[in-house]
Amino acid sequence: MKRLFVFISIMFFVQKIDAQEQVNKIIDSLYKEDQFYIGVTNNLFGNKPADLSQSGFSSGFHLGFIKDMPINNNRNVAIGIGMGYSVNSFNENLLISKDNLGAVSYTILDDDKTYTKNKFSRHLLELPLEFRWRTSTPSEYNFWRIYTGFKFSYMFAHTTKYIGDLGSFKYTDIEDFNKFQYALTLSAGYNTWNIYMYYALNSIFSNNVNVDGQSLNMNAIKIGLMFYIL
Repeated sequence: MKRLFVFISIMFFVQKIDAQEQVNKIIDSLYKEDQFYIGVTNNLFGNKPADLSQSGFSSGFHLGFIKDMPINNNRNVAIGIGMGYSVNSFNENLLISKDNLGAVSYTILDDDKTYTKNKFSRHLLELPLEFRWRTSTPSEYNFWRIYTGFKFSYMFAHTTKYIGDLGSFKYTDIEDFNKFQYALTLSAGYNTWNIYMYYALNSIFSNNVNVDGQSLNMNAIKIGLMFYIL
């Protein structure tokens, strides 16, 4: 909740700056929508085993810059290419642990197990590619938009953490996470406020991960808000 409060405060502050910049803009017939973006999402699992469940709010925070390249005379259709960073956590009942020899195991926690924290987090460098449509003009800065595209991500760091009946442990060297992620994305909305959806096309874990005899082929689904800043 603290992260969510900080995010909302940042959006309110940035929106005021953005509004002031728009007042001071000189009309430019060759305008572009070069944009910084910041977003928050709730992270979900797709294709998860039946007994695996999530609890609470699994947060994702996203920020970056997208270079806008109009492809028509009205400049309301464009291609966007950018770079960004995101951190994503997943609160769930999948225990990731190691034995005394360092072998990693995956177990779905029973309901009778008590724990205060069980989650994993991933830090990603991201390369978004978007096809962009909007109703903007050289003098109209509040407009409808639909941006759809593809996002390539590289995981450069991760953590898994457990605190509960079984003890307290944290790992940063689990090799079964897929370092590369590929996803479809969609942003749609009006002005600075936009609904954002992300659907990963490959699994969070590598193909050799199993839990209770089932292959763990879960993918990431993210739903939230994306805030654009000119």
